[in-house]
Amino acid sequence: MAATFAPRLLHPGAWWLWALGLAVAASRTTNPILLIAIAVAAGIVVAERRVAGPWGRSFSLFVKLGVLIIAIRMVVEILLGTSAFGTVLFTLPELPLPEWMAGVTLGGAVTADALLLAAYEGLRLAVMLLCVGAANSLVNPSRLLRIVPAALYEVGVAVVICLTFVPLLVADTQRIRVARRLRGRTNRGPKAWGQMVIPLFAGALDSSVALAASMDSRGYGRNTGLTKRARALNAVMLLVGLLGVAIGLYGLLQGGASVGSGAANLGWAMLFVGLVLAMLGGGLSGRRVTRTRYRPDPWRLPETLVVLAGALPAVVFIALGDAAVLTGGASPLGWPTVPLWPLLAIAVAAAPSFISPPVTTAASKRESVPA
Repeated sequence: MAATFAPRLLHPGAWWLWALGLAVAASRTTNPILLIAIAVAAGIVVAERRVAGPWGRSFSLFVKLGVLIIAIRMVVEILLGTSAFGTVLFTLPELPLPEWMAGVTLGGAVTADALLLAAYEGLRLAVMLLCVGAANSLVNPSRLLRIVPAALYEVGVAVVICLTFVPLLVADTQRIRVARRLRGRTNRGPKAWGQMVIPLFAGALDSSVALAASMDSRGYGRNTGLTKRARALNAVMLLVGLLGVAIGLYGLLQGGASVGSGAANLGWAMLFVGLVLAMLGGGLSGRRVTRTRYRPDPWRLPETLVVLAGALPAVVFIALGDAAVLTGGASPLGWPTVPLWPLLAIAVAAAPSFISPPVTTAASKRESVPA
């Protein structure tokens, strides 16, 4: 048992499944208490188990992006809000719009209820983004390529490149700021940030060229001996299966899909059919990709516990459906409720901060090196 919890890097899939479970829970509620609790749980785990380097330092950037999302959502509500319910705070001059934009207003009355609801919705989106940022801070996204199915290898490479953009941008920004300080230049103000744009662009271009050369040297995109017709059929099956999975998940995760409702039943059916088609298409399409694995990541008891800790809030929130405890109390105005069971589930989601194996310094340094 001691060897199971010995210091090591956790399986990347475990961290991402844990983060996705928290994101699903956040997508089901506008209760600010629950959303803040989810953000705190993610922050606690990141503080205890993050890796060194740009990946571990990217969580703070996601926090700033989350605050920006909330501000943008509230500004959009003030300028383009169509809700006329609740207590009016102030009234902006209303501008006439063309007939083809019927239903959209520019200006007009701004109510406290609509503004608070916009803040809750922005907070929900920000917390979902924080969950993705937590996964970015806990594991190098390039390690996900080791566990991506062969049929989705090209898609996996594209997703990993997108996920590594923010951490690498943070690292490049810090490097440029240090270089400017050594030259006696300031790093504050619009002028300084304008002068840093060109080095950032040049660094991104150099990284893209190096990545393209690395992918070409590894034979990326080359196929084995399958006919063109077979590749097209397998791709269609895989695409239809993934679409079915997406539709099924939407039916299950939408706010009004309570357990036993028609939307939930249709969601489960679409999810099952989509999974079957995706597995068949993925298995057939995977035959055209040949690759090797070096030192695959083990899946042990800590990985299972971490995934269960992240899945518990998602299960509890889905089971509650559209219960009143998951709403923020924006209309009519009132204090949000403090539900016990959802808070306990979120508390369990913070357990990976001590039940997962600690990260050694050497392993953390290896994890922080871009692949």
